[in-house]
Amino acid sequence: MLSLYEAAHLGVDGEEVLDESLAFTTAHLKLVTTTANSPIVKQVMHALEQPFHKGMIRKDETHNEVLLKLAKLDFNRLQSLHLKELSQVSRWWKDLDFASKLPYARDRVVECYFLMIGVYPEPQFSFGPMILTKVIAMISVIDDTYDAYGTLEELQLFTDAIERWDIGEIDQLPEYMKVVYLALLGVYNEIEEQMKKEGRSYCVFYTKEEMKNLVRAYFVEAKWFSKGHIPTFEEYMENAIVGATHSILAVTSFVGMGEIATKEAMEWMSNMPNIVKSSCIISRIMDDIVTNEFEQQRGHVCSGSECYMKQYGMSRQEVTEEFHKKITDGWKDMNKECLRRVIDVVYKHEDGYTNAHKVLKDHIISLIVDPIPI
Repeated sequence: MLSLYEAAHLGVDGEEVLDESLAFTTAHLKLVTTTANSPIVKQVMHALEQPFHKGMIRKDETHNEVLLKLAKLDFNRLQSLHLKELSQVSRWWKDLDFASKLPYARDRVVECYFLMIGVYPEPQFSFGPMILTKVIAMISVIDDTYDAYGTLEELQLFTDAIERWDIGEIDQLPEYMKVVYLALLGVYNEIEEQMKKEGRSYCVFYTKEEMKNLVRAYFVEAKWFSKGHIPTFEEYMENAIVGATHSILAVTSFVGMGEIATKEAMEWMSNMPNIVKSSCIISRIMDDIVTNEFEQQRGHVCSGSECYMKQYGMSRQEVTEEFHKKITDGWKDMNKECLRRVIDVVYKHEDGYTNAHKVLKDHIISLIVDPIPI
């Protein structure tokens, strides 16, 4: 029953048998959790909360003692590498001193690193998680700048500066934005230097273009908020798919993958293939479900939930149910294309990025801090 439940999550659009199997097994497994003396209750509860296919689990458990010991040794060895990388990234973040220079910005560099090692679990790609952590940390700062701090006039200046991508543009920016702009250019200079060493300088163009696309999307949201404009859900999603950040992170992740990431691969990824688009849709909708209240409190453009409610005259509960259907459809599309699963861990019940102390803390400690007893 449990195996059928796990297998049912691999369905694609149109496989009604697997849809029925998922509904059937879910109902029966929930009954198992009420049986206190069942030996598999813990395993069933974990599967219902986080299906294997949607999680970040590295390896399933095994009953082979030799392999189990080897897996523990391998995990602990890799964990020591993670700690070393995190130390370097944390030092970079501390040196930027954003905590005092940009007090409005969320300090989430540890959480960013945790998310990125889900992309690069292999030790040979050490440059990848560190540089991608820096990129997503800068995205977080820029997002907070557009959402919660900058005026529309200041955001126009920053958007123009990103479009031109020239250090000479810094003189046009207010002081606090100069800090952000300099730090961002520094991260991309690091990418450029590494790609030059590897003979893959073509990667730099694509990563910069993705950042420009993202900032344009943020500025569209800022203008909507400034004008009190509530877009249609379709208009909202067209912009939000870019603002969900999956596209920029997918393209930028290629810089850490060595020769695998050819120019052709970068070109393909930058054109928003279905696998990335589906991932963006899932991310955006899950985020909308769990973050609406917080973002409205700090002054944010209307969420996808609100756009949907206004356009179709539905209650918030009805929209939430409809969104969960869209998430299920998105996973089917993803299964068709086959992508990673970090978003289901972070946004399953609430905004795990903003409320990291509640959602991600235990995950981070178990993955990076606490070794497995041998």
